[in-house]
Parts: sequence; structure tokens; C-alpha cells
Amino acid sequence: MLENKVAYITGGTKGIGFGIAKILLENGVAVAFSGRKKEDVAKAEKELQQYSDKVLGLVSDVRNLQNEEEAVKNTVETFGRLDFVIANAGLGVFKPVDELSAEEWNDMIETNLTGVFYTLKASIDELKKTEGYYITISSLAGANFFENGTGYNASKFGVVGFTQAAMIDLRKHNIKATVIMPGSVATNFNGNIPSEKDSWKIQPEDMGNLVLDILKMNPRVLPSKIEFRATKPA
Repeated sequence: MLENKVAYITGGTKGIGFGIAKILLENGVAVAFSGRKKEDVAKAEKELQQYSDKVLGLVSDVRNLQNEEEAVKNTVETFGRLDFVIANAGLGVFKPVDELSAEEWNDMIETNLTGVFYTLKASIDELKKTEGYYITISSLAGANFFENGTGYNASKFGVVGFTQAAMIDLRKHNIKATVIMPGSVATNFNGNIPSEKDSWKIQPEDMGNLVLDILKMNPRVLPSKIEFRATKPA
């Protein structure tokens, strides 16, 4: 079903993006992924090649529309098409609002929110050609506010609203859109180093399997917003 399909994943060098790339590659999808740092992209590309040779690492900063346009162009030039776009790149700074700097605020808004718009803007023409699928990775923080979360909450609430509104626009072109809102995930996010202590959390491969299940659904079905959490907290 997914043979000869092509995906582009932002923030794919580790964590959720890497987990999604791994699962898609194992299931026959050609995967292009991006990251900001050349060395991180090269390392992840080498690791992902053990699952399939249909993988392409790209250096792109989602805060830069031209970068994203170039990434999409390289993806299509390499694999011939683009079917699935997963806007995953994100970051978080958690401080009281009176201590949060303007630079930290802007980094979160530009990466987490403006970045998902730029990724869609860069890829929408190709998705129209394939009647493809656009998926954003938000967070349960996009529905539940918490202390020290002003910037992160604002960006993730924005991703949910953006994706839901884009879904209505895109369905006119037979493009599907879904926002996934995971809870605690065992990743390197916010300086965490995954270990056994994170075994209760959602694993990156779980996120990959969820994306796989979404892409395999009957075309008449559109799960437009999904909350995804660990069965039991620590």
C-alpha cells in the first residue's frame, strides 16, 4: 500500500522524527528528513540506512522558507514525488513568563508554529499533485496549559489551530491533514537523555507506528486531531 510513496520529515535527526522515519522506511516508504546541523543529519542518515537505502538527509532550518523550499525540491528531484509531509521540528524553553526572553519566545514561535506553516507552504504544490497527507506534531501542551509553559503552550496551541484550519482548506484538494498531540515521549527533548527511567513513556517508534496506521487508513477516513498519551504515568 505504501510502496513507491515518499515522505519528508522535519526534525528527523533524533527523537520523534527519527522514530517516524525508521518505521516508514521499514514499511517501504522512501524518506527524506531534515535537521539544522550538517553533522547531525549525516549521522542520522547513516543510522537510517540500515533500514532502507531509500533515505535522504537534508540540512534545513524550518524557520527559513527558502530552506524548506530547497528541501522539498531536493526530495522530489531524488525520489520523483512527495506524498507525505510530517512537520515535526520543535523546541521548548520552560521558564516563568517574567524570565522568558524575547529571543527564547521567538525561537519557539518561529520553529514550532511558523515552521509548520513554512513546511506546508513549501510542499503544498507537490501534495496537490499526489493528493497527499500533511501531518503536524503538536503536543498535549496544545490543549493543556501549565506553569512555565507560556511560550511552548502558545506555540503548540497555535499548531493545533493552524492544522485544523488548514485541514478544511486542504481537503478541497483531496489532501488530508492530521495534528498529533503526544504526551510524554522518551526523547532528547529539553536536554533529556533517554534511559530505562523513560520506559513508561511513549517511545519514538510508537509515534512512527501511529503515523503508519494513519497513512494506511481508508482514504474516506480522516482522523483530524489525535491525542496520544502513555497508558500509565510514572
